[in-house]
Amino acid sequence: MTTDTAHAVTCAHVDTLAALEAEAIHILREAVATARKPVILFSGGKDSVVVLHLATKAFWPARVPVELLHVDTGHNFDEVLAFRDATVARLGLRLQVASVQSYIDDGHLRERPDGTRNPLQTVPLLDAIAGHGYDVVFGGARRDEEKARAKERVVSLRDEFGQWDPRNQRPELWNLYNTRHLPGQHVRVFPLSNWTELDVWRYIEREDIELPSLYFAHSRPVFECDGMWLTPHPAVPVKESDAVVTKSVRYRTVGDASCTGAVESDATTVAEVIAEVAATRITERGATRADDRLSEAAMEDRKKEGYF
Repeated sequence: MTTDTAHAVTCAHVDTLAALEAEAIHILREAVATARKPVILFSGGKDSVVVLHLATKAFWPARVPVELLHVDTGHNFDEVLAFRDATVARLGLRLQVASVQSYIDDGHLRERPDGTRNPLQTVPLLDAIAGHGYDVVFGGARRDEEKARAKERVVSLRDEFGQWDPRNQRPELWNLYNTRHLPGQHVRVFPLSNWTELDVWRYIEREDIELPSLYFAHSRPVFECDGMWLTPHPAVPVKESDAVVTKSVRYRTVGDASCTGAVESDATTVAEVIAEVAATRITERGATRADDRLSEAAMEDRKKEGYF
């Protein structure tokens, strides 16, 4: 590659990020302008971190005029929870936590036989939205993650039961977004819809955004399960037949520990992660999320019920 060609490629990446950033900031401002009480779903994962970073830019120099909401499965990684709390404290924002464990303790939800709690997040999420009166809910979902998410619009109307109907979506022409809804309904808004995993990482590099340490390669005890490397955890029982070994791994996504796998990696910097992501042909959810393997339509079924 010649110097001129390399410069052209770099400029194209910069221009793409600038366009994506401008679009996301436009979406955030438009949706907040029509909201009574907006909220950002914030787990401490990279996509929610980028959405929050964009919100700080969209409303600067004022404080972000949006609360944060995390549906905590009780099986989250400690490193991510610590990062979440530190970020909230640094920005001086209000965080609401909906606990799946509390729903299990009071009998409103039952543990699944496979121990996975991601599918159990829907009821606490919908209760938190209704209980706090949120009418615009921002999420970090991207269309490149999974085929069901590829079907969803930037602004997604949810009915009185929080459910999504893929056959009843509004047209989105010329960057015009309709957030209107009836009492009892709400809209989910996805500012990163048109971003890819690679775009997210390039933006993190450009903006020098801090992330939980799990996203970078580190030495960790793991064992193989269904083609994934899982970490021994109170939520992840290790069988006698499971061989626990120490490997250099990182996490492409940081969800529930019971269903989120690590990938072998030596990428310890953002630049090295970018090179790794650019070479892969499997999405992060496809490579590391066991809950999406339950059926061909696992994600779509959960989204219809009110999932993220």
